[in-house]
Amino acid sequence: MELLSGVLDAEGYEVGRQILQRGVAAIYLLAFISAINQFPALLGENGLLPAPRYIQRAGKRAGPTLFRWRYSDRMLLAVCWIGAGVAALLVIGLPQTGPPWLPLLAFLILWALYLSIVNIGQVFYGFGWESLLLEAGFLVAFLGSNEAAPPFLVLLAIRWLVFRLEFGAGMIKMRGDRSWRDLTALYYHHETQPMPNPVSRFFHLLPKPLHRMEVAGNHFAQLVVPFFLFAPQPVAGWAAVIIIVTQGWLVISGNFAWLNWITIVLTFGAVPDSFYEALGITIAPTHSTTPVWFAAVVVLMTAFIAYLSWQPLRNLFAKRQLMNASFNRFHLVNAYGAFGSVTKVRYEVIVEGTADDDGAASSRWEEYEFRGKPGDPGRMPRQYAPYHLRLDWLMWFLALGSDGGWFTPLLVKLLEADPKILKLLRHDPFGGKPPRYVRARIFRYRFTTREEKRATGLWWMREETGTLVDPVSLKAGQRR
Repeated sequence: MELLSGVLDAEGYEVGRQILQRGVAAIYLLAFISAINQFPALLGENGLLPAPRYIQRAGKRAGPTLFRWRYSDRMLLAVCWIGAGVAALLVIGLPQTGPPWLPLLAFLILWALYLSIVNIGQVFYGFGWESLLLEAGFLVAFLGSNEAAPPFLVLLAIRWLVFRLEFGAGMIKMRGDRSWRDLTALYYHHETQPMPNPVSRFFHLLPKPLHRMEVAGNHFAQLVVPFFLFAPQPVAGWAAVIIIVTQGWLVISGNFAWLNWITIVLTFGAVPDSFYEALGITIAPTHSTTPVWFAAVVVLMTAFIAYLSWQPLRNLFAKRQLMNASFNRFHLVNAYGAFGSVTKVRYEVIVEGTADDDGAASSRWEEYEFRGKPGDPGRMPRQYAPYHLRLDWLMWFLALGSDGGWFTPLLVKLLEADPKILKLLRHDPFGGKPPRYVRARIFRYRFTTREEKRATGLWWMREETGTLVDPVSLKAGQRR
């Protein structure tokens, strides 16, 4: 048994384990709170894309979910509150003080509950970081408790996840938009990203040579550094530090839900305790011998992950690389990547309503304001990440021409003044009362220059480019 422990146990990664377990649990907590606040309005019984209809239509194709036989908003909220409670206990570290099976069970509960939500979430849960959270939660479940040293094989599987995440994102960029290869991608990206934050405009206005250096640094961090995660220490630790710093740069410059945050948490799994000790932090954990049964479980899990890794490994080097793809129903060992192409011009769909009876162009039209996406040109972009504003993100995709069948139901809900939908908005110009007509216009947005900002106080300049939906009313689906 001592020989087995010597092979499996990773002494010197106690801080990394604590960050992994508590950090991943914190993101699960945020994800369940997000579902409590948004799922009923978007996907509930009377949502934009009702989950019961999807379950009936998709059947087994939906994948494993607790809601296969029955869905109700009350059951959904119960699942979310249970998940949030378990996640909160893991954040404060309570299950970790028990035997190894206790945090194992807690994280597998989180994984199963959130898998049930993601598999019926349709387009609103079709983001790569949903699968990333599921895979992370499954792997972290096998880190054990404070009683024994962290299992080395689990830390290795987590490094493999970070490698796929970073290297996959780097390869999708090199195979995708030419602007990544000629180092001009960040001439546009800070302005056209899905949801800019308060400092995105500052980053956008940086000199172009600095933007080129940013892209070159990104390529180094994603295409070269990940290989060193598998090197001996301290090389692997320094590789992790580089990835953490570059991900922190992305946290500062934009709103990408929890993508960058969970990447940072996972990468800390490659930072050894010796790095903290070099900063004067004393770490002296006392570990007992790893139970034989737990060591056997870890070995079986690692073999399972290795078996599932063949397709994602091939995908990394495939000419037609898949981005944010799952190869199994359990969202384990997935393919990742982001922004293989960069939007050069920013368009926004502006939804308006009027209380006037005729809905003419001369009527008094007032804008609905969303929480995160640009609308009012004078409003400073807000910081929401790691919280995920799902409706705002899909409004960005809508402006790029991708609907998904949810936008017409959204307009109907606005005409009905649906309270659940209105709670997802920043501002309802009609104070909870239904308008007579709504419409959707398309505008081109760009950040103001420094001179324009000083002269006008605006964050954005915009100009109308077209109409997406002409004025429409609930009266027999009337359009003007």
